[in-house]
Amino acid sequence: MSVDVEVVEPAPSPGAPRGRGTWSLSWHGLRTVAVLELRQRVRSTRWKTALIVWFVVVGLITLLTTGAFRMLSDDPYLSGQDAYGGTIYSIVVGFVLFLGLLVAPTLSSGAINGDRNAGTLATLQVTLLSPAEIVLGKLAASWIAALAFLVASIPFLVWALVGGGVYWLALLTTVLMLALVLGVVCAIGLGFSALVSKTSGSAVLTYLTIGAITVALPILFGLLVPATSTTEEVRVWDVEAGYGWEETTAPECEWQTHEMPVWHSERTWWLLAPNPFVVVADAQAVNGDVEQLANDGNMLAMLQYGVRYARTGDTGPQDWCSEFVYEDGREVRPDSPVEPVEVTDQLVWPWGLGFDLLLGAAGVVVAVNRLRVPTAELPQGTRVA
Repeated sequence: MSVDVEVVEPAPSPGAPRGRGTWSLSWHGLRTVAVLELRQRVRSTRWKTALIVWFVVVGLITLLTTGAFRMLSDDPYLSGQDAYGGTIYSIVVGFVLFLGLLVAPTLSSGAINGDRNAGTLATLQVTLLSPAEIVLGKLAASWIAALAFLVASIPFLVWALVGGGVYWLALLTTVLMLALVLGVVCAIGLGFSALVSKTSGSAVLTYLTIGAITVALPILFGLLVPATSTTEEVRVWDVEAGYGWEETTAPECEWQTHEMPVWHSERTWWLLAPNPFVVVADAQAVNGDVEQLANDGNMLAMLQYGVRYARTGDTGPQDWCSEFVYEDGREVRPDSPVEPVEVTDQLVWPWGLGFDLLLGAAGVVVAVNRLRVPTAELPQGTRVA
């Protein structure tokens, strides 16, 4: 006697619909999550208040900076300088970026753990939405919210641009780089919001990460100066040996060889590249010679020239004589055989932005993997629904 056995396949998990993987993406799914997030933010009074405060503060800084430099331009001893337009623009851009690094983490660092604590995340996970759609939809919403702050700053950037000293193309590159940096910060915050159960903890970790690439890496760059300096023989165009500075006749200059420490900054310049301020400054389209603009007080030009100078490294022979020769109380500048320093024109910002984008991508990957359904193991104290 034969018995027919019917094999019944287990029903698919409601949170992982058949045919939809973890990284499945659709425009409809992304749009659904993003719209839900944005509607929630738009209804929030705190978000509207923050946007108004942002507009007022940036406007106030722009007006105060413009007024201060206009007073300087009216000074008869300082009139005729053309660098004030670029200086005002660089101050406004730096202030907008600084505020953006403060605001952006708050827009995404509670996007996942906040919904989990409120019991609304599980509702999304049991729908046909994939983990990637949930994460990228939340990222898009937080990025759009951050871009709203950037859009509110554009009138003041244009106002500073009109002051002169800056290419109009600089506005496009500045806004684009600021937008990308804000997107990276939102992605990092989203990753920590999936890793940490408390919104305060994810916010702190996001700020620490931003602080590491903005402050800690430049400090490390400076601390490594002794480790990247070597004692070498350097050719120096120096004052003739045995010259007494009490003499009234100008000394002769001659080639000498000195054994001295040489700093090889070309070995550690990459520590400066991920800095958001360096990324924005190095991508800046400058109007004129970048070294001269840096000497005139344009802070974006200072950063651009400084980081490229660090990438150039050892500049070879040095001139210790031509600029320090005096005869009868007046400065005499004889012709120098030492060629002027040629700072590299190689761009730094692609390397820095690439590193920052990798950090943001890592945050997205972590968040997607943490939202997989079914979940094999949840951290202690994690709320499911």
